[in-house]
Amino acid sequence: MALISDLLDPQAPREPLRAARRDFFRAIAGAAVMGSALSLATRASAQTGPSDADVLNFALNLEYIEASFYAFAVSGTGLPANQQTGTGTQGAATGGRQVNFTDPAVRQIAREIAADEIAHVAFLRQALGSAAVAQPAIDIGVSPTSAFSRAAQAAGLVPAGGVFDPYASDENFLLAGYLFEDVGVTAYKGAAPLITNKTFLEASAGILAVEAYHASILRTTLFAKGLATPSLIDATEAISNARDSLDGISDLDQGVRPTVDSGNNQVSNIAPLDPNGIAFSRSTGQVLNIVYLNRAQTNRGGFLPAGANGPLNTSAANG
Repeated sequence: MALISDLLDPQAPREPLRAARRDFFRAIAGAAVMGSALSLATRASAQTGPSDADVLNFALNLEYIEASFYAFAVSGTGLPANQQTGTGTQGAATGGRQVNFTDPAVRQIAREIAADEIAHVAFLRQALGSAAVAQPAIDIGVSPTSAFSRAAQAAGLVPAGGVFDPYASDENFLLAGYLFEDVGVTAYKGAAPLITNKTFLEASAGILAVEAYHASILRTTLFAKGLATPSLIDATEAISNARDSLDGISDLDQGVRPTVDSGNNQVSNIAPLDPNGIAFSRSTGQVLNIVYLNRAQTNRGGFLPAGANGPLNTSAANG
């Protein structure tokens, strides 16, 4: 069984490029936290909206979920203990396990995404310094009442009371990752206008781009597999509809079902965009509606049973 440290093994293939990318993130973080000029934790008093620390901690909660899920899927263990501490109530990521991948391409994709998400957690924690929130309690388990199963029940992928196991197959893993990654893209885009410091805005944009790469990798793989197994494409539509039902009355989310262009040609739908070719955004509250699996306003549930750490912890009132 691989350890988390193995994911960052400097001898692994392509690691020189990946190490350079992580070094870039760390360099930004190091420059950003040097000195006390930014004082992230106290910026809220100087502005009407959330502080940069609030926004980055909101993102950190999401990265904890993603990193924990992918880490368990590829190695059977979660984040190291020194990457879980911080302000607020620390919790454990429970229920995850290693996937027995049968498709070598999916296995390599999973390893790449896991390493990226683990790097995001480390970067955000370093950028926030002592203001970083702790990893909250995370439900990534397999039971009829687990967050994954409840999301699948809401999407109609399994019957009421049924179990969806994201670790049971390559395809289930891809669908679980698809559930997270599309939300991550809209979360970072929606949070961008809230960030006032240009250094952190640039870093956030960099993470957004990586999340978009991840989403496109998963969407492309699901689309390709779905050409032979149409039920996979149908599953992405069902998950998309479930996300839309949670985050409000707007119908913006899209699965990977092919569309028809002006020439009556079928085209893939890898990038979910508006008519102007622009990705859509979600507010922090809308993102938490999906994370908490609740249309109503609440501060806990779903993948974060005890809620997110930090002040941005309440979902939108869509009920």
